[in-house]
Amino acid sequence: MTDVFSNLLLGFQVALSPSVLMYAAIGCIMGTVVGVLPGLGPLAGMSLLLPISFGLEPTTAIVLLAGIYYGAMYGGSTTSILMRIPGEAASVITCVDGYEMTKKGRAGAALAIAGIGSFVAGTFGVIALMLLAPTLAGYAIRFGPPEYTALMCIGLMCLSYMSSGPMVKTLAMATLGLLLGMIGIDTMSGYTRFTFGIAEFGDGLGLVAISVGLFGISEVLMTMGDSREKPLAHPKFRELMPSGSELRRSAGPIARGSVLGFFVGIVPGSAHIISSFASYALERKLSKHPEEFGKGAIEGVAGPESANNSAATGAFVTMLALGVPLGAVQALMLSTLMVHGISPGPMLFEQQPKLVWGFIASMYVGNVILLILNLPMVGLFVNLLRVPFTYLYPLILVFCVIGVYTINQSVTDIWIMTAAGVVGYVLRKAGFDMAPAMLGFILAPMLETAFRQTLEMSGGDYAFFFARPVALALFIVAFALLLMSIAPSVLNPRKRAGLEKMSD
Repeated sequence: MTDVFSNLLLGFQVALSPSVLMYAAIGCIMGTVVGVLPGLGPLAGMSLLLPISFGLEPTTAIVLLAGIYYGAMYGGSTTSILMRIPGEAASVITCVDGYEMTKKGRAGAALAIAGIGSFVAGTFGVIALMLLAPTLAGYAIRFGPPEYTALMCIGLMCLSYMSSGPMVKTLAMATLGLLLGMIGIDTMSGYTRFTFGIAEFGDGLGLVAISVGLFGISEVLMTMGDSREKPLAHPKFRELMPSGSELRRSAGPIARGSVLGFFVGIVPGSAHIISSFASYALERKLSKHPEEFGKGAIEGVAGPESANNSAATGAFVTMLALGVPLGAVQALMLSTLMVHGISPGPMLFEQQPKLVWGFIASMYVGNVILLILNLPMVGLFVNLLRVPFTYLYPLILVFCVIGVYTINQSVTDIWIMTAAGVVGYVLRKAGFDMAPAMLGFILAPMLETAFRQTLEMSGGDYAFFFARPVALALFIVAFALLLMSIAPSVLNPRKRAGLEKMSD
């Protein structure tokens, strides 16, 4: 423990040096801007500024890229809350209750809670990364296809707690998402499927295009169809901050989201996305008033935003301890180190202590910078709602188009976004929720690949899914979640009768 704190002191000496601190601030500001713009996630922002990092010292370069990464995680919540447009994929679930709070005049409180939750979760993640990285990395690297399959099943069980509407509609939207997620080249056989001869569909439908379409474009269409004039917002300062009641209600979700997000974040893949959905499901299950979810529950913002940012930190565990990237962002950062002549691996802590501990300390410094940067800007962001629809929504559409096009420079992605927006508008008019469809779309390719790889490993033996302790434990959790979701309707005859009537 003494070595840890002495190393952390060394890290803060590096992180608080003027040049490193300046680039950390630049990265945080650029990351926040990238997160606010629809479609431009952290990977796109880091890629755009990657050439700048080549001319910097290795520590400064990695700090700059890290600042962009968790700055984008912070910024992604802004448009999700204010306009129901996810700034990046992990902010999709924040749209649900964050935007409902905006419609109730509590946009400032939602933004403030998102910032506070992100700061607390980021701080927890840094401490856990510092103390547990080598141990947890060993467990994370043992994850294979059976464990991934079980983890995806847990993600699907979150559907039971995600939507406030009838379960039949929730499952229908999840099925739609799973089907959309299977479009493209089959990774196991190499054959294309459901592309209808359109070559651009070979890589599948873009996650950004689908999410911006289902949430952002459909919201614009819904609002344009509302003939009522939008009242101008003149928020007072005290109305921009969360009330004492909202802070108390957010404390538990922030704590649980921080822990959940970090441990889910060490799992390879899109763990930060799954963690935000899982946190939302957990908070809705634990809430004394689950009927408020989907209608502006502060817990629906605090939990997912905390889990999202804590998972972003957890994703660095195996990168630092083993030199193994678990995602595209981590791979990009490792490639930056290699460009500077640094070989990532288990010896990185011993060979480059200033770089590693400077990077860890800079993450905490970056969280402080982001908190200072974002909280005072809550009023500015909320005042965007005063802009009349006539001017605001054309700008939103322009940013959506630019953001989606920037990912792959593909006009097809714009058409996919437009089609998803129209479909989302029709489905929302019919009373369907978009969140289950997004979760199904995200999980579909990962679940299918892991499932088929496991069968390849076992020669078609389904018992192999339960032969490994970690996979078995995860399947038990998934089964427990299933029982918890169906128990109320089984034990409550009146509710069960209502569900049967709904099915008919």
